Amino acid sequence: MPRYLLLPLFLLTPLAQAAQTAPSSDAHDLAYSLGASLGERMRQEVPDLDLAALIEGLKQSYQGKPLALKQERIDKILADHDAAMTQAEAAGTDSQTEAALAAERKFMDAEKTKPGVKELADGILMTELVKGSGPHPDANGRVQVQYVGRLPDGTVFDQSSQPQWFRLDSVISGWTTALQNMPVGAKWRLVIPSAQAYGAEGAGDLIDPFTPLVFEIELLAVGH
Repeated sequence: MPRYLLLPLFLLTPLAQAAQTAPSSDAHDLAYSLGASLGERMRQEVPDLDLAALIEGLKQSYQGKPLALKQERIDKILADHDAAMTQAEAAGTDSQTEAALAAERKFMDAEKTKPGVKELADGILMTELVKGSGPHPDANGRVQVQYVGRLPDGTVFDQSSQPQWFRLDSVISGWTTALQNMPVGAKWRLVIPSAQAYGAEGAGDLIDPFTPLVFEIELLAVGH
């Protein structure tokens, strides 16, 4: 819904309800509250708004009087404003995306310089903490693991309190790729690029878009 359509909905719905429910002694406070809420929204969206013109248009429309501008002119102005706001939001999103991708590149480049780091397929970085000598899991098989997952700043976002079984075709692609190279008994530190984790969508409030993830994983057993 275009932003300018929210304004009449915001004004008319509470006013229609107020006509039926609000006592007359509350009329001033209701009107003031609606004005305060509208003013806060307008201050954030259009900080240089001509308040005199806003009040004039509000009064004329609310009182059913002839408007100073033709409806075609009003529709075009509001549509242009909505398009400008949408473009500004898109530019802001692009800027945030570029910043997140730059931060990821910087983090991954720093991780590559650490001792013992090897690069696997898809840009996944591996450091062997404990050697293993058992079998490797299949891409469609199951794995029993102990693990800790961290964000780039070291914050733990997930960990197992006891050994867990997973199917390799039901986990993030970074796990699927890395664990196929991992023998049972091994413990690895993995740095997984966001493209092999939760990508541009992120994962709720836990993982922001374009966030690389760090895991310490111990592979305990494999199954079918």
